Amino acid sequence: MVKVRTKDIIDKFKLELICGEDGLNRPITTSDISRPGIEMAGYFEFYPSERIQLLGKTELSFFNQLSSEKRQERAEMLCTDITPGVIISRDLDIPSELIEASKLNDVPILRSKFKTTRLSSRLTNYLESILAPTTAIHGVLVDIYGIGVLITGKSGVGKSETALDLVRRGHRLVADDCVEIRQEDLDTLVGNAPELIQHLLEIRGLGIINVMTLFGAGAVRNYKRIGLVVNLELWDQMKVYDRLGLEEETMRIIDCDIPKLTVPVRPGRNLAVIIEVAAMNFRLKRMGVNAAEQFSNRLTDVIEDREHEEF
Repeated sequence: MVKVRTKDIIDKFKLELICGEDGLNRPITTSDISRPGIEMAGYFEFYPSERIQLLGKTELSFFNQLSSEKRQERAEMLCTDITPGVIISRDLDIPSELIEASKLNDVPILRSKFKTTRLSSRLTNYLESILAPTTAIHGVLVDIYGIGVLITGKSGVGKSETALDLVRRGHRLVADDCVEIRQEDLDTLVGNAPELIQHLLEIRGLGIINVMTLFGAGAVRNYKRIGLVVNLELWDQMKVYDRLGLEEETMRIIDCDIPKLTVPVRPGRNLAVIIEVAAMNFRLKRMGVNAAEQFSNRLTDVIEDREHEEF
């Protein structure tokens, strides 16, 4: 499914449409922006025609120094049948050869008042966000002390009830039941709720509640970067759980490995408090304070001291 078309960036960045109206529905398939300086010099061997083409003062100054024949030839090679658009920055004048070439393949010619570097940066950030790889995970996403905690587990284990308790304790709900996740960078995952169930929680026996209506706008947020995964599972008497916190488990989502904790569920355990403390402890670890490692080091020192005393 096409996520973004040329007409979308016109609306987003208030671009002026010069010509090429018939090409406004062309899909944009990559977040990379091309500044075709070397193409202006005549080298089209590796021309990325599927990208948005951005022409600034440098490219147009060189282009205007060419002969009329070369300008026409290179403008036609620049405007292919898959080029989503050519953007002129700095509100510069549009060469007539470029306008004529755009009419051959219906390539939209657009103009912006922004400087070239600034426009390129904003376009790239916008397209990377829209075109980022996405997935959906069954779980609950809550913002706890600034840490995006993704709570996972089998249906009925108590994810939504735990999220409700966390909201009552002052934290913010991002998504319940289905979390849409997009990878915005090599190590950055951002989660949000599908529009249909935004701000809603499903509590068995109670039904669907609107968290924003009940607790106010401060109890929800639209999206959050995921920093920690907490997996809830029913207590297994035969399983040995990590009691020190030295083991570091991760969960792979798209291309990112996110730290993961497994918390067993049994009557009498306050899951909201446990997850809240897990988020605080995760923050401490990022600040360089690891209580488990400190305890392990102290224990090692005590054992070594006793061995020296025996000898």
